[in-house]
Amino acid sequence: MKTFFTQFFTWWNGQTLGTRFHTWRHGRPVGEDEFGNLYYEGGVDTEGRTRRWVIYKDYAEASMIPPGWHGWMHHRVDTPPKDDNYQPREWQKPHLPNLTGTSFAYRPKGSVATHEQRPRVTGDYDAWTPGN
Repeated sequence: MKTFFTQFFTWWNGQTLGTRFHTWRHGRPVGEDEFGNLYYEGGVDTEGRTRRWVIYKDYAEASMIPPGWHGWMHHRVDTPPKDDNYQPREWQKPHLPNLTGTSFAYRPKGSVATHEQRPRVTGDYDAWTPGN
């Protein structure tokens, strides 16, 4: 019952009822990424390209799409990563979603969110004072 209400009244928790119906009618499953997001295609958009969409496993956050699937979603490549045997380069870091608002977000020294003191200003900066 909770799933029904979240799909009916929210768009950020997985999929809405409209998306579920559209996926059932027109969607063809293409694959799944390491986060559990499901990718579909079906129908044609106004430019004549095949429509592609993702159903997020949990919270709908666009930064949860890994680089290989991002290229497929935006029609940069024709084959999805699972068919293309996509392997990240050795210099690429593992994909992380947007961490803003979490305890893992970047907080520089002197930030209100940290207890560290900001480094003192050196001689290469002159503070503005009124009347000068």
